[in-house]
Amino acid sequence: MKNIPRLNFAHLPTHVEELPRLTTLLNGPRILVKRDDQTGLAFGGNKTRKLEFLIAEAQEQGADLLISGGALQSNHCRQTAAAAARYGFDCTLVLTGDAPSQPSANLLLDQMFGAEIVTVADRKDRDRILQKTFDNALKADRKPYLVPYGGSSPTGAMGYAFAMQEFINQHFKVDWIVFGTSSGGTHAGLVLGQRVFGFKGKVLGISIDEPEAQLKAHVSALASQASEKLGERINFTPDDVLANEEYCQAGYGVFGEGEREAIKLFASNEGLLLDPVYTGRAAAGMIDLIRKGFFKKNETVLFWHTGGQPALFADKYSQDLL
Repeated sequence: MKNIPRLNFAHLPTHVEELPRLTTLLNGPRILVKRDDQTGLAFGGNKTRKLEFLIAEAQEQGADLLISGGALQSNHCRQTAAAAARYGFDCTLVLTGDAPSQPSANLLLDQMFGAEIVTVADRKDRDRILQKTFDNALKADRKPYLVPYGGSSPTGAMGYAFAMQEFINQHFKVDWIVFGTSSGGTHAGLVLGQRVFGFKGKVLGISIDEPEAQLKAHVSALASQASEKLGERINFTPDDVLANEEYCQAGYGVFGEGEREAIKLFASNEGLLLDPVYTGRAAAGMIDLIRKGFFKKNETVLFWHTGGQPALFADKYSQDLL
């Protein structure tokens, strides 16, 4: 296996915990949780694992500026800004949405970490503005490094290929891993790690905002590209990827009854906080699948908690939680 540049700032390995009260309440399979909300960087989350590889790559390229983009309450951008502050990079974030007069939650943290914020009203314009921001930095004799959306590149996917190895080494036997998937980096890393390190269960991504066919095609292509960083290329196909699109029809960042119920159930039964966009939707999907009998009662399901709790305090969501 190739030696891949990596920094070590995440708090690893993250714990695996039983969720006995939720298991009893739902009267379904045994439920465990992998606590990647506790990876340590700026309230933690799944992007920290990816940034260990992305920041190392930026350093190798001699970058002095990190540029990335996402939604106004992006968890990825919050952790990217924090990593930039920790390792001495400047940071510019291109965020979709109208900047409020009083920033809250992730946006407030972005500013505390010293990131420059560029807001874009329409999501369809974000790629163009992101590229323009990068090009302007080059013209100003900066050395920018473009951190992809969600950290989802072959380099970023390494974070979750090795996360799968970490989980296998924790010796918990599970039949399913369930998590939220959107930009595909976490999903592709887990699919790659499943193949390379020999995980025998199934890896199911609950789509946050992408059609199933599109997600499977993207994740399989990204996993194939990422495999070359480890050694010989592995060609994944969409059939190698498990995804469910049933819970994303409301659209990205739309907080509905399913997310609200999931957040309440995890909080009131296990003292565990989810977020309104990613883990809330993924948990809502898992809960519904349990109620429908999708998982067998004698199976064990691991919910991979990817973080995002600061968004609970965003004005957009906080008033609708209770």
